[in-house]
Amino acid sequence: MHIVHVQIRVLPEAVEDFKRACLANAQASLREPGIRRFDVLQSQEDPTRFQLVEVYNAPGDQAAHRLTAHYAAWSQAVAPMMAEPRSALKFNNVFPPDGAW
Repeated sequence: MHIVHVQIRVLPEAVEDFKRACLANAQASLREPGIRRFDVLQSQEDPTRFQLVEVYNAPGDQAAHRLTAHYAAWSQAVAPMMAEPRSALKFNNVFPPDGAW
């Protein structure tokens, strides 16, 4: 598996619009064959901080995700909402071994 945690901080006035854009992207993303999970998380301490947890079968599935129309729409919509550039960390699954949780 290929797991990506994307860290995002948005402008305070954009929080609700960002959540709506992420919901549309996440729902469409879950219909992609290579995606196992797509979580949108919001910090309890700072509502402008979000984390996307994306779980793919393989790195190529992330590349395919970035070519979809819904990813392009999301990326364009949220670009002006960012308070700082987003960052990502990539992980391999250790446990459970089959990725079932």
